[in-house]
Amino acid sequence: MNIEELWQAAVGEIELSVSKANFVTWIKNARLVSRNEGICTLEVPNQFTREWLENRCNTLILRALRNVSPEVKKLEYIVASRRVVDVIINRRPEESTQEPQLGLLSNRIIDEETNLNPKYDFSSFIVGSFNELAHAAALSLVKPENIGREYNPFFIYGGVGLGKTHLLQAIGNELVKQYPGQIKVKYISSEAFTSELIDAIRTQKMEDFKKKYRKIDVLIIDDIQFLAGKEKTQIEFFHTFNALYEANKQIIISSDRPPKAIPTLEERLCSRFEGGMTVDISYPDFESRIAILKSKLETLEYNLSDDIIHFIASKVQKNVRELEGSLNKIHAYYKSNNSIPDLEKAKELLKNLIVRPPKRVSSSKILETVAEFYEIPLEDIIEGGRKKELVKPRQISMYLLREELHESYPSIGKKLGGRDHTTVIHACDKVEHNRQLDEGLVMELNLIKERLYNT
Repeated sequence: MNIEELWQAAVGEIELSVSKANFVTWIKNARLVSRNEGICTLEVPNQFTREWLENRCNTLILRALRNVSPEVKKLEYIVASRRVVDVIINRRPEESTQEPQLGLLSNRIIDEETNLNPKYDFSSFIVGSFNELAHAAALSLVKPENIGREYNPFFIYGGVGLGKTHLLQAIGNELVKQYPGQIKVKYISSEAFTSELIDAIRTQKMEDFKKKYRKIDVLIIDDIQFLAGKEKTQIEFFHTFNALYEANKQIIISSDRPPKAIPTLEERLCSRFEGGMTVDISYPDFESRIAILKSKLETLEYNLSDDIIHFIASKVQKNVRELEGSLNKIHAYYKSNNSIPDLEKAKELLKNLIVRPPKRVSSSKILETVAEFYEIPLEDIIEGGRKKELVKPRQISMYLLREELHESYPSIGKKLGGRDHTTVIHACDKVEHNRQLDEGLVMELNLIKERLYNT
């Protein structure tokens, strides 16, 4: 196995263990440049990234490398003399003579002008019951008569690793393909948008910043939830949004939750987001997971038996990215041994990735997770008054204590500021009732549980 294959396999595991914001900010632009006598050298773009990875991620990265290549003993870091990008070209992927490979970092052909990766298109997007509405709306959006009018803004929300970024970039790539040189498309994460804004303020180039974004015809912002709590960024984004909207320019946004569930998001921004088309991507069903795996296997020079495919699909139920991570593990084994694993070997390879032991959680962990999710102090959930913004998190806390730990109503009331058991019963019944009617609430509950059990 060469160092590129080793790093791709390790990154597949690392990406599943950190938040998307941390992955994009710290891991995405790193690369493995050497492996010598058990010492791996990782090249990073700057000293700040080096210090962050050494202090906070060294153990995680080293463990991921060792899981793929047990002979790895130590990890060292160097700072690149210039920013390293895997491939930056302006040609279509089919013009490349490079053999297609599976991997989270492979085939990254980023267009400098749009920030779009051409490998994300509608043809490679697997459609199932879990995402068919979002897919249909996206296809309708790219029609010339609908751009900037029919679904504006277009807001997609869903959990981690369900294909939101793929669909956003597919829209952008389709528009670039249909209207070459006619439409100015820009894809950017909310974190990158914030960084640009901070840099513009620091260098006193705010006018250039404003002009740059006002000229865009289709602005695609990924992971808008990371704007929460960033007041200055929200103000500037609000003005950018209004300028584009009034000029009938298209705005496309993604988030891990619906607008109303994004804590500390300005009410006027929330109102703008809800003024267009809002669709969700839920968890893929078993048949869709199998279809996704088989689609990704089409890029490889070998196939896997149905029993291995079914095993992966049965274990990875909530994350398309984890499906790809599972295949990365098997692909690394194939490259190292030049053989396809059988079912038992596949189970052994994937035991750390998808076969996790059940995790016990405590009542305090549930309360802390809910408080963190809604970005409010824990003591406000427990002891706070009847303010509107506290009622929902408190009721959800009661519901989860009942559903996940099966605590008695009086016990839950005691933990939540000594409230009467009838108050707890009412809260649990209300959340259960609303859960049947509100898909956004279902998504919030799933995201809270994901944090609860996977962190």
